[in-house]
Amino acid sequence: MSVRGIRGATTVENDDAFEVLQATESLVLEMAEANQFKPEDIGSVIVSTTVDVKAAFPAKAIRSIKGWTYVPVMCTHEIDVPGSMRKCIRVMMNVNTSKKQEEIQHIYQNNAVQLRPDLQK
Repeated sequence: MSVRGIRGATTVENDDAFEVLQATESLVLEMAEANQFKPEDIGSVIVSTTVDVKAAFPAKAIRSIKGWTYVPVMCTHEIDVPGSMRKCIRVMMNVNTSKKQEEIQHIYQNNAVQLRPDLQK
């Protein structure tokens, strides 16, 4: 078994607490389903947002998922690069898995599919 990084990203239309939490939950649940892991397989999760997302801590959504209470989660802001995607939430999960690196499915939703079209299946 190895530790693998699983990436995901999504966007929101508005910097609204409900929308941020809902989008984050949807993203991490799809990441878990696509890669077939359980919360106890997760070593840690880092969530970053663009600086225009500040209505809620996305980590709150992750800790609120049934069975995910004890998953270590930390939030931060992305570097504010001119011209970069706005209202974006990015997730990096470090997961214990027997999958090979090329078998990992990275999940991009909404406008974030533009970030890594090479990883879309």
